[in-house]
Amino acid sequence: MTRIAVLDDWQGIAEAAADWSAVRAQAEIVFFRDAFASSAATIAALQDFDVVLAMRERTRLHADVISQLPRLKLLSFTGARNAAVDIPACTAAGITVCNTTGTPSSHATAELALGLMLASARHLVAGDTEMRAGRFQQNVPPGMEIAGKTLGLIGLGNIGARVARYAQALEMKIIAWSQNLTEARAAEIGVTRVEKAALLAQSDVISIHLVLSDRTRHIVAGPDIALMKPGALLINTSRGPHVDTEALVAALNAGKIRAAIDVYDSEPLAADHPLRSTPNSLLSPHLGYVTSDNMPALYRASVENLTAWLGGSPIRVVNK
Repeated sequence: MTRIAVLDDWQGIAEAAADWSAVRAQAEIVFFRDAFASSAATIAALQDFDVVLAMRERTRLHADVISQLPRLKLLSFTGARNAAVDIPACTAAGITVCNTTGTPSSHATAELALGLMLASARHLVAGDTEMRAGRFQQNVPPGMEIAGKTLGLIGLGNIGARVARYAQALEMKIIAWSQNLTEARAAEIGVTRVEKAALLAQSDVISIHLVLSDRTRHIVAGPDIALMKPGALLINTSRGPHVDTEALVAALNAGKIRAAIDVYDSEPLAADHPLRSTPNSLLSPHLGYVTSDNMPALYRASVENLTAWLGGSPIRVVNK
């Protein structure tokens, strides 16, 4: 019987998020709740599976892993793209790769960026901690009003534009920069295009919204953080490697800036990772696209991919 591995179900929601009955009628499904500790562990767990369903950019499935999975015939992942999957290696091995392009658009990541900005600006986590400890305003510094402050957006695609619209409603001044941003695009969204150095120096809040690539890796590095205003807030709900983590940890420990982070270089974040002990930071466990609206849509599309492939007519094929 065909064996299907559903990976990265860290919250234990995959099985209930969609109707798997059509797939179960033709195949055995195994749900993996925990992340694999290494490539060797990934290979050991998956070598007897014909199909792998991966959550976007969690388990690393590069050539060294793909080459050691002799039974693998279909690799389906959620989202439009997945930097953790080596598609050319899959193609060379005769493995069909499918995505879930066409699932309903979600404002989830933009809303999370807004939530992180407001929670950090008003020290809501510290306030909650103090209340639960039986105290009141002790140990909670005064917050920052958002109205009138400058928001710098690094990236002005769909998500960045949504964050801009939220910030406009909050009466913020909005500036933006990316390597490809044009004056026309900035004008369309109603923001001001500036150079990168100006954005870093002028912004009270900086939020990153870019696709990860060789050009955007460490787009915010040590010299960039040095240009930021003292006490400025850096938000990253995009991809961990956009920010130089070592430089970020140093700046947080020195009290140079504040940060609200949802994404990390390696996930899950190690228990002893230095970010976990930094002051002036708010950390969330990659919740950007994880909502009760979005996750069922992703898994329903994944079930459609599996059913179509089992029927001999794969859909949403990335490597045709």
